[in-house]
Amino acid sequence: MTHSLEDARALDAADPLAGLRDEFSLPEGIIYLDGNSLGALPRATISAQRDAVERQWGADLIRSWNSNDWIGAPQRIGAKIATLIGARPHEVIVTDSVSVNLFKLIVAATRIQTGRAQILTEPGNFPTDLYTAGGAADILPDHVVHTEQAGDLVDALGPDTALMMLTHVHYKTGARHDMALLTEEAHEAGALALWDLSHSVGAIPVDLNGCEVDLAVGCGYKYLNGGPGAPAFLYVHEDLQEQLRSPLSGWMGHEAPFAFRDDYVPAPGVTRFLCGTPPVLSLLALESGIDLFADIDMGDVAAKSTALFNLFAARIEERCSGHGLELVTPRDAAHRGSHISYRHPDGWPISQALIERGVIGDFRAPDILRFGLTPLYLRFEDVWQAVEILGDILDSGVWREERFAEKAAVT
Repeated sequence: MTHSLEDARALDAADPLAGLRDEFSLPEGIIYLDGNSLGALPRATISAQRDAVERQWGADLIRSWNSNDWIGAPQRIGAKIATLIGARPHEVIVTDSVSVNLFKLIVAATRIQTGRAQILTEPGNFPTDLYTAGGAADILPDHVVHTEQAGDLVDALGPDTALMMLTHVHYKTGARHDMALLTEEAHEAGALALWDLSHSVGAIPVDLNGCEVDLAVGCGYKYLNGGPGAPAFLYVHEDLQEQLRSPLSGWMGHEAPFAFRDDYVPAPGVTRFLCGTPPVLSLLALESGIDLFADIDMGDVAAKSTALFNLFAARIEERCSGHGLELVTPRDAAHRGSHISYRHPDGWPISQALIERGVIGDFRAPDILRFGLTPLYLRFEDVWQAVEILGDILDSGVWREERFAEKAAVT
């Protein structure tokens, strides 16, 4: 079956999420396929940030910690994220970065797993997850990071495993782990389960409580559209909260930060995982992005993600066959996230030629072309046109020009 531009436009006309595109500030002439790396700017963020700067900061000054509830923002925004990941409102808090949150949870979790010294993960996990796990193991007596291929993870779980740490959706391939199955297997082995949701939250349904997940972290600047470097979040199951103690015992994690006592007593619940003063402007920008999900059915989001993927993959086969593109993302929607990736030995110059033509995806070394399928603002027509442009680039060979070979600092 050949998919025409008219077919794509018909899909857009029937899309229940089509109206959300107008909620974003998207530049004319650009097809944005990198929302899995940096989400687009919500229009509401612009006015909300103006209010935060001019009124809350400029006029109300320090009074805003109380009058505008700056002090409660980490918990308030965390509760909103909880609805997107199948968690209870008091189990999620917005704070720090994914890397810092991973460190806090890895150390806190392994310290209560007496007699177990293994942190189990997989090779090819996102680098910050691997690096942070290694750094945490370095300060934990006798602890080691052990990696196993995805198919061998269950067999690798054993009496020495303290923590299984995995990314739900792989950052390169888009492959999705079976969260419920692997969490259950970890528990059977006596281990705790920690999941990185950075490429899941806001794009596909997540049910942490339903899967009985112990711990999780996630990113605020991808599908949640919180802006560059937006604060991350962490989740701790309510049954574990009073057992765990953050290794970064900053003043905002104290039970009474404004008592200014010398001794540290952790706050009750997930608040104990706060550390320093919250970055208020960034928090409020993230809140604007999350508020867009308030009336959205994640089932509609997942269905559109699947349909966008299917159109993209079909169009590549129709328009770009014979040019060496190898699909590396699983075709089964239950086994993937919301981006589509292709392997090509010249992925970098091809990605740069695409950007020059107004199609912004990204490249992941050594050979992955990656395209984010963000259901809130991406149109089916965008997908059709993007593949048409890619076909033109491959047919013409323009990507071989020397100007496309130079690597940038960020790919």
